[in-house]
Amino acid sequence: MTKTQDKKVCIIGMGYVGLPLAAVCAKNGYYVTGLDNDAEKIKIIQSGKSPFYEKSLEELLPQVKIHATTDPKDIKDHDIYLICVPTPVDGKHNPDLKYVIEASQTVADNMKEGALVVLESTVNPGVSEEVVAPIFEKAGFVVGKTVFISHCPERINPGDEYKGWTVANLPRVVGSLDEEGLRRSVEFYKSVVTGEIVPMENIREAEAVKILENAFRDINIAFVNEMAMSYARIGIDITNVIKGAASKPYAFMPHRPGCGVGGHCIPVDPYYMIEKGKENNFEHKFLSAARLINDGMADYTVELLQDKLNEIEKAVKGTRVGVLGISYKADVGDLRESPSIRIIEKIKKMDADLMAFDPYIPTMPNIATAKDLDEILSKSEALVIVTDHNAFKNIPVEDFVKNGIKVIIDGRNCLDKKAIRAAGIIYAGIGR
Repeated sequence: MTKTQDKKVCIIGMGYVGLPLAAVCAKNGYYVTGLDNDAEKIKIIQSGKSPFYEKSLEELLPQVKIHATTDPKDIKDHDIYLICVPTPVDGKHNPDLKYVIEASQTVADNMKEGALVVLESTVNPGVSEEVVAPIFEKAGFVVGKTVFISHCPERINPGDEYKGWTVANLPRVVGSLDEEGLRRSVEFYKSVVTGEIVPMENIREAEAVKILENAFRDINIAFVNEMAMSYARIGIDITNVIKGAASKPYAFMPHRPGCGVGGHCIPVDPYYMIEKGKENNFEHKFLSAARLINDGMADYTVELLQDKLNEIEKAVKGTRVGVLGISYKADVGDLRESPSIRIIEKIKKMDADLMAFDPYIPTMPNIATAKDLDEILSKSEALVIVTDHNAFKNIPVEDFVKNGIKVIIDGRNCLDKKAIRAAGIIYAGIGR
């Protein structure tokens, strides 16, 4: 691990990407300033705690010093600026770069000459050159001389720290607008990350890496979702088929079907490339089809609920339905792009008597309406599993029986199908 000559690091955005990175930088001896416009979040960080749960952060934050602030004046005179802000899409799935633009402008208005600026936010190829660089040039900086601009796409995956991966050991790729920027970027990341640092030939290639990674996952999830829906019509359990296919030691990578794709990356990033393709008169048919399939899985899940209730001559309307899980991923409290929101809204529109519960999101007005697992089980006739939290996977079948659960829709294929059906409960999974 090298030690860069740059000593002061400023991180714009204290969310799931920025805060863990800030903690790791501080642990490695950097003076770290974290800027965010959420005053409540900053207050929590100043107290040595995290505004969201990550096991490694719970352990690391009390040991390090992060100068968290909402005041842009506090970010002057830093050597490195890391932009870690959201890059969502709007209601029409068009890329929304307003946070990147605002963050870049804030840095340009407050930085000293010679600083290194690294965009970690996920963007489509060309954004660093066409959007970020002009902001600094307009502010009077000369790219490659008085400001050095690089891109290092973040690879944070909430919950994966339990598999041994954290921001401190994940491999990273880096691209820059000039050789000096690339050298300083590689040197910096080698000083805080134990994983391999891969320099790219240019900054567009670095931007393209993250899009390729997440589009790959989206396409493969869409493929297995489509197969799941097809297999279900002919009585084949796709989970068994995947298990069989995964026995092949090469050329197959198992992906799992489910009630929808969530998180900030997989359901968002492909749209960035789809729109970039349109700008260049290219149609991304594969990416578009995958998005259509995966976005439709929430509707498919609700249709399963309707079909299974029909088997016992009940309508969704008026039925006491419990939704287990609101976050998009098991054992994290992250709501970003969660399919549960669409599922809950759709069931509500069908006039069900609906409750929802998530142990990682205990309070959320009009959505998280049950105080605990016991309450939602005791008051539901039908259950829809949206998130495969361990707390849900470990519910004994006897608890479903004693609470009078008649129908279970397992949107994550995480329950014991045979045991539930043997207990006389109607069960349907995604492709099961």
